[in-house]
Amino acid sequence: MIYEDVLKNPDNFDFAVPSLGERRIDSPVHGREFIDDDEQITFASQVKNIAALMKNARTFPAFQKAGPREKIYHDPAASRAGIVTCGGLCPGLNNVIKGLVNVLYHEYGIKNIAGFRYGYQGLVPKYRHTPHELTPMLVDEIHKSGGTMLGSSRGNQDPVAMVDTLERMWINILFCIGGDGTLRGAGAIADEIAKRKRPIGVIGIPKTIDNDLRFVEKTFGFETSVHTAADIITSAHNEAEGADNGIAIVKLMGRDSGFIAASATLANSVVDFCLVPEIDFTLEGEHGLLAALARRLDRARHAVIVTAEGAGQSLFTGAEVKKDASGNVLKSDIGVFLKDKITRHFEGRGRDVSIKYLDPSYHIRSVSAISSDAIFCYLLAENAVHAAMAGKTKIVLGHWNNYFTHVPIDLATKDRLKIDLDGALWKGVVSATRQNDYFGI
Repeated sequence: MIYEDVLKNPDNFDFAVPSLGERRIDSPVHGREFIDDDEQITFASQVKNIAALMKNARTFPAFQKAGPREKIYHDPAASRAGIVTCGGLCPGLNNVIKGLVNVLYHEYGIKNIAGFRYGYQGLVPKYRHTPHELTPMLVDEIHKSGGTMLGSSRGNQDPVAMVDTLERMWINILFCIGGDGTLRGAGAIADEIAKRKRPIGVIGIPKTIDNDLRFVEKTFGFETSVHTAADIITSAHNEAEGADNGIAIVKLMGRDSGFIAASATLANSVVDFCLVPEIDFTLEGEHGLLAALARRLDRARHAVIVTAEGAGQSLFTGAEVKKDASGNVLKSDIGVFLKDKITRHFEGRGRDVSIKYLDPSYHIRSVSAISSDAIFCYLLAENAVHAAMAGKTKIVLGHWNNYFTHVPIDLATKDRLKIDLDGALWKGVVSATRQNDYFGI
């Protein structure tokens, strides 16, 4: 777990924020409290953990606080910005784009903003994707729509070719909106820029619907996903309850981390079994899922199962390992697998069941952001612009202990965040579902 890792070996984690150089230009931002670089947000929030870190760490682990700086690095009159969205869709992408454009344009007076189309492909000439010229008028209503007005793609591109494009277009600030793969790509772009000793900043904005970035407590789109999934779980429960021995299976996003499945289960506590990648389970035997499901049907005549897409992968013995264009391992379809296995199991025992299978993944990730996410998106965008203008680079905007922070990309992509099985979230899931009772453990 993230806390334990840092508490045990704090000096293995580098919280230092890279910068392009000295800030000498007065900020054009007015009416705001400026932040100094020495203002930091402590990694640990509990007094006992802070005391342990102060005793054991050579450098106290803390995040640089985000916000506007009194002196900035980039001259707004000579600046050109670029924005790119990568990876799968996520609620709030258009909100972030709109926020970036408006803050760049109105707060800093930057009028030249290029929206690169279809992810990192837009930075590579061979794909022939003409960038959008972004203005406040063009993005005025994009927040009402899901998806991204810029389009997106997966897959790595050559950092040399991408930096060539930035230099050719005289772009000195690049905002990369995406998950861990996108952020690694942003890190590679920043490294190529550093080799050339060019004054170009690269700022990441964390877009991972699974909420699985380390050192980033919250990512945009997650709350919308949970909210939308909770409504779908209600429909699933209605289907299950409306039939004798009715079983509803809902598959939600979560390749390696089960935060959406767990949170949606708590948000709509009609779920009887929540399956996540962090916990292996078996089908057969006294403590297997099939026996547990039979016990649930004996008691209530219906059941609702919510599974993350990455749950139960150990059940697919001998399955060929495939990867998507970004290098992510493609998971075997646990939803269809469970539907077939459960159907055959109860048929073999002469028990009629009615199974409904729902996979709303593409619906959930494509909706527009709810209000709480929309607010969060704007604040992320605003702080990303402030960081960029201050000359920060190779960072991702984070959120920690209710503050926006600067997180080095290398730190944020060190590993995926997982559910703490001893933490409040998972304990709440077990309490709400009572699934351990059915599993007989």
